[in-house]
Amino acid sequence: MNRQRRNPGAYAALAALTLACSACSTLMPPWEGGTTSAPATTSNGVPAGYYRVNPGDTLARIAGAYGQRPQDLASWNQLPPNAQVLPGQVLRVAPPPNYANTAPQPPAYTNAAPAAAGVAAPAPVGITLAWPVRGPILQRFSPGKSNGIVIGGTQGEPVKAAAAGRVVYAGTGIEAYGPLVIIKHNDQTVTAYGHNSKLLVKEDDAVSQGQPIAEMGVDNNGIPGVVFEVRSDGKPVDPLQLLPH
Repeated sequence: MNRQRRNPGAYAALAALTLACSACSTLMPPWEGGTTSAPATTSNGVPAGYYRVNPGDTLARIAGAYGQRPQDLASWNQLPPNAQVLPGQVLRVAPPPNYANTAPQPPAYTNAAPAAAGVAAPAPVGITLAWPVRGPILQRFSPGKSNGIVIGGTQGEPVKAAAAGRVVYAGTGIEAYGPLVIIKHNDQTVTAYGHNSKLLVKEDDAVSQGQPIAEMGVDNNGIPGVVFEVRSDGKPVDPLQLLPH
């Protein structure tokens, strides 16, 4: 969360967020902060919407962590497809102004009817999600403001995988999320678990639904909780529409 890897390791669509946040702040993906004026810089001195390559990174892994397609990143940075990237290289990871994304769009899950009590809501592409922890909802999903929810609990309690899959990122390279786990469930769907105090899995581990993957940490205000996000085709989905009621 020993020496942590600082590469974003995700193959499918999860937006890695580089803007600092707390439980009371909004979680915004870097590409939503894009502007044609002088861009704000992150804590690493890189403009918002850009990423500085770390050792071990590949174009595909960076694209996956930012919810983009490798071919788009190559095009935005005037690189050939499958180009090698070098540590220290700064890449655009947000669409340029006026860029029209032709990637398939996910279904509008936020318009789904609420599930009956005790019955799981329809999950993306056929998977069924379980609660990573049980506790009060400290922050709700709000399109354009937050990309997931924050579930409260007790510091140190187990955070569990919402569905079976493979760990594609486990580390501390995304400052806003602290120790973070990202699980790929299929070609379209990933889940993310942030604000942990300890990670119990590593990249490439296969996990089962309900398996402990981390221990709950606290946010910048000392409030225990886990940031939980679901992405389908790179787009945030309201987890409360997909979890059992």
